[in-house]
Amino acid sequence: MPHHKSSKKRVRQTETRTFRNKVRTTNARTSEKKLRTFTTAGDKENASKQLILTQSLYAKLAKHGVIKANTAARKTSRLTKLVASL
Repeated sequence: MPHHKSSKKRVRQTETRTFRNKVRTTNARTSEKKLRTFTTAGDKENASKQLILTQSLYAKLAKHGVIKANTAARKTSRLTKLVASL
């Protein structure tokens, strides 16, 4: 347990940020799973709409430093290729 006032504050901040980052990451992964279900079903129209949403979520994760920029770029690139193959 922290004893200093600043250390206690850092613990509170870390808990808040961890929760926020987890929610954002979960949303992005759920969006990616929806996109993959659309592609396996062959639904190009819904897959295209979902791709835009998923790209946006991964870009926001990279912008906020939750994931690295190259990771976001790699994921969006692979998903784009997947939708284009329909």
